[in-house]
Amino acid sequence: MAWFKKARKPIAASSKEKQSRVPEGLWVKCPGCSQIIYNKDLATNLHVCPKCAHHFRVGAVDRLRMLFDGEWAEYDKGLVSTDPLAFTDTKPYKQRLKASSDATGLKDAVIVASGTIDGIDAIVASMEYGFIGGSMGVVVGEKIARAIERAVDTRLALVIVCSSGGARMMEGALSLMQMAKICGALARLDRARLPYVAVLTDPTTGGVTASFAMLGDLNIAEPKALIGFAGPRVIEQTIRQKLPEGFQRSEFLRDKGMIDLVVDRREMKGVIANALRFMGATRAQPVAALPIAEPRIPVGPAPQR
Repeated sequence: MAWFKKARKPIAASSKEKQSRVPEGLWVKCPGCSQIIYNKDLATNLHVCPKCAHHFRVGAVDRLRMLFDGEWAEYDKGLVSTDPLAFTDTKPYKQRLKASSDATGLKDAVIVASGTIDGIDAIVASMEYGFIGGSMGVVVGEKIARAIERAVDTRLALVIVCSSGGARMMEGALSLMQMAKICGALARLDRARLPYVAVLTDPTTGGVTASFAMLGDLNIAEPKALIGFAGPRVIEQTIRQKLPEGFQRSEFLRDKGMIDLVVDRREMKGVIANALRFMGATRAQPVAALPIAEPRIPVGPAPQR
C-alpha cells in the first residue's frame, strides 16, 4: 500500500501572523530568579539582577569601564595569535580566531590598560571570556607578562580580572609555558613590593586558576563564581563521590581559605581602591618630578696598616 510511504509535509506557518513589535534583546530573563529585566536597567546596575543579585557575565571592555574613573590607555593592542601547530579539530584554529575576533572586536582574550581607580594609578588586565572561552594562549601570556613588567618599571599597582576556561589547547605546550612566564613576572613584582589584586569572576578555571589567579596579594571573587581547576563533573566522575553543595563556588572557597573576599560587583571598585591604598599604592609621580640620584664620590684605596 503506497499510502504508508507518503511523505508528510510540515505545517506551514501562517503568513498573516503579526510579528512582534518588541525588538530582540530589549529584555533579559534572570537565570537566578526568572525576573524579566529591562536591558538598559540591567546595564545601569552593572549587569547585576536588582531582585536576587545574580551576576551576569561581563565582557572585558565593560570591566574596564566599571573599574576606571574615566578614559584609559590600552597597551599591546596589535598582538595577534598565530597557528604554530596548524591545529584543526572540528574546524581550523585560524577560523576560530577570526570568528572570535569578529564576535568580540578584540585580537585576543585579554585587554591591558592603565588608568585611575578612584584616583589611584593602576594597570588592569581584563580577560574576555567571549574569545575562545577566555583561554590563555601565547598572546594572553605575553600581554599579561608585559603588563607586569610595565607595572614594575612605572611603580604602579596591578589588577588582573580573571575569566577563563584555562590554557588554550590549540597552542599545546606553548600555552602551558605562559603559566611559568607570568608567575616569574609576578615574582619580580613581589620583589619590587608593588601590590597585585586578583579578581576572580565566573568562570575562572584550568591553568589560569593554577597560576596567576591565585597569586594575588588579595584574591577577590564575585558572588557564586565558578572557580577551580577541573570542572565539578570531571571530579565527580574521577572520585566516584557526590560533591558538597556549592562546591567550587566563591563562597565555598572563601570558607575554606582559598580566597580572601567575596564582593558584590557594585562595590568592587571601592574595595579594590581601599585595598590598594592600604598596600601603599598612590598616584605615580611623573618622571620629571622624580629626584635625581647624586653621583657617587670616588673613594681611594683603604690605608694600609
